[in-house]
Amino acid sequence: MDEWIECKLADTCESINYGLTASASEDPVGPHLLRITDIVGGNIDWASVPYVEADSTTTEKYLLQDGDIVLARTGASTGTSMFIKRPPKAIFASYLVRLKINYDFDSQFVAYFLKSNAFLSYIHGVLGDKSAQPNASASTMKQAPMRAPRNIDEQRQIGSLLGTLDDKIDLNRRMNETLEAMARAIFKDWFVDFGPTRAKAEGRVPYLASEIWDLFPHALDDDDKPEGWEMRSVYDYANVVYGAPFSSKQFNDEKLGLPLIRIRDLATHEPGVCTEEKHPKGHIIEPGDIVVGMDGEFRLHVWKGPKSWLNQRVCHFEALSGVPTAFLVEALKEPLAYFERGKVGTTVIHLGKSDIDTFQLIHPGEKGLIAFSDLVEPLVERCVGNALESRTLAQTRNLLLPKLMSGEIRLCDAEKVVEAVE
Repeated sequence: MDEWIECKLADTCESINYGLTASASEDPVGPHLLRITDIVGGNIDWASVPYVEADSTTTEKYLLQDGDIVLARTGASTGTSMFIKRPPKAIFASYLVRLKINYDFDSQFVAYFLKSNAFLSYIHGVLGDKSAQPNASASTMKQAPMRAPRNIDEQRQIGSLLGTLDDKIDLNRRMNETLEAMARAIFKDWFVDFGPTRAKAEGRVPYLASEIWDLFPHALDDDDKPEGWEMRSVYDYANVVYGAPFSSKQFNDEKLGLPLIRIRDLATHEPGVCTEEKHPKGHIIEPGDIVVGMDGEFRLHVWKGPKSWLNQRVCHFEALSGVPTAFLVEALKEPLAYFERGKVGTTVIHLGKSDIDTFQLIHPGEKGLIAFSDLVEPLVERCVGNALESRTLAQTRNLLLPKLMSGEIRLCDAEKVVEAVE
């Protein structure tokens, strides 16, 4: 291994700049305005990042470019960073600082240093418990101590190796977005818009395979649904299992026992605590199961995390035999959204069993369910598989990151680990 040097973050930077203080707009009035809240789970969904009206001088001053690093300097996200790759035209907002790395250091290597425990421990140690709203200045961040290979080629190799894992994770994420959009589009056409039935009624040319096309009725009934199709109770499709009230006194973050799914874990599919408690009403959730939070918002999730217990105020829609999970996933979204919309007047909205008891779902007949399952169930299974692969890749990255950043593990050994999980 080549010689490693001791330095400070400031030594790696050509410049460190504060972001623009401005109001964001949903209208495309100028470049995107990247804020701390737009960095979610280590990703940026540029399609959801708002815009800002800015003249050419302002845009040029704050323009984000490939290889820049942005770093959150205030709030609960203080120390969170993002390596910018191939951005659209975008500038960065206040409460972010931008680092431009000089030619003696590899920007991706520095970006991974900023995700290491060494840097995060430094930031949190400096801030301590001084305030309820942490705030780290650029000058504070610049003093962070770091180690790096003197040879920039070795820095590039380390950054590239870790980047390979993150690129695969990002590819899986984007692939899942596409697969989920395909599943939604097919469900909406068949079972919401009744596209094939409407096309038949209007004498239009078939746009599905003949064996599928023949399953759809030729006309709509008086309720504006395909003739012969029914609305049935949710219990004709699924058992609804409610989470148990596990004791918070037995929660632990030492990974003792099984993970526990709480409402806060649904967005990330990463349980924050484990428990060794064996609750008499305990219910196990496996990857691919349908779980729904019952407080605050009623969003359906196909669980992509580890095998876990189900906590109270989270429920599992357990598909009955012959009912495709893919159908249940899409069919439940509107009833859940209906009750969420209807309860916005309360301080904290709650979903109860009495609400779920009223759920009515379209039934296209057994052959219709089978046809949908054959087409869409593989998409859902692929999504779950991609997510589980990404969990393994992320665990590998998190294992290698501190070892590579400290020089504890040789690059050739790390490459063998990465090859084993790819």
